[in-house]
Parts: sequence; structure tokens; C-alpha cells
Amino acid sequence: MKNIVLIGMPGCGKSTVGVLLAKSLGYDFLDTDLLIQRRAGCRLQEIIDEQGMEAFLAAEEEALCSVDVRETVIATGGSAVYSRRGMHRLAEHGVTVWLRAELSVLEARLGDFAARGIAGANAGDLAAIFAEREPLYARYAKITVNCADGLVGVEETRRRLVEVLSAHRMLWEK
Repeated sequence: MKNIVLIGMPGCGKSTVGVLLAKSLGYDFLDTDLLIQRRAGCRLQEIIDEQGMEAFLAAEEEALCSVDVRETVIATGGSAVYSRRGMHRLAEHGVTVWLRAELSVLEARLGDFAARGIAGANAGDLAAIFAEREPLYARYAKITVNCADGLVGVEETRRRLVEVLSAHRMLWEK
């Protein structure tokens, strides 16, 4: 069985929903942001502040390319889609699912997102990052799940994911 790779903006629920999805499927769970932090020995924002955006993106790409797991739900950082090499590596052994959320929902969930370690050319402007990343998420996603329209909670998102994955079993049950 293949991995399920969750992509999407910060605040869309990749980590929270990913844990629940893994549990319901009997899969393991891996959060690549935590993998980066563990390797670096500090928080994501500290990497950006102390070493710069290029160093952070290089560390993220290294983490994505090092993932070697099976039957795992993988929650990526929102900026994972900046790494073509990393995304192709994850796609070799998994199906990529975009948890798509509206900008207004993300803004409400994130509040002050400055300390979250958000990478991008416009790191201080969530709307600009959203616009920058949307085409990248669309490019790499094999499946898109609209999960955060303001009315959908974590359990409903997990239910939608299971439903969509069941309908697309051929993509991830090889």
C-alpha cells in the first residue's frame, strides 16, 4: 500500500487530520515539519531567522527526499511544494492529497502567523503566499479535498478524506 501525502496551506489541518486519518486506516503518521525540527535541533522559524529562507528550503527538501516509509500518512509543511525534487520523491511511493481551504478560513485559524515558520517570497503576507502556492498545490495533487470552508471540522474533514480515498483506491492501494 502506498503512502498518503497531505499538502496544503498552514492551518488547513494536515497534521491534525493526518493523525486521525492514519489511525482510521491503520497507517503510521509522519509530520515532515517535525522531522526538519528534530534534525535541526530548533523550531522552523528559528531556522528561517538564523540561517535564512534558502537554508530552510534546503533542509525541507532534504527531509522530503529522505522519507522512506510505507503505509504512512505524511503531513508535509505548506512550503513542500516549492521543492520539485521533494514532491516527486514523495509521489514515487504515495498519492498526494491537497487539503484545500479558503483564505478567509486560514486567516481566522492562523491569526498572527509570523512565528509559524512560513516560507515564501512574501512570507509576511498570507494572501500573497496563498496566491503563490495555489497553482503548486494544484500541480502536485492527485486528489483535492475541500476541507475548510468554515463549516467543516476535523472529524468531518477526516470523513471526507476517507470517502475520497475509498473512491480512488487504485491510486494508493498498489
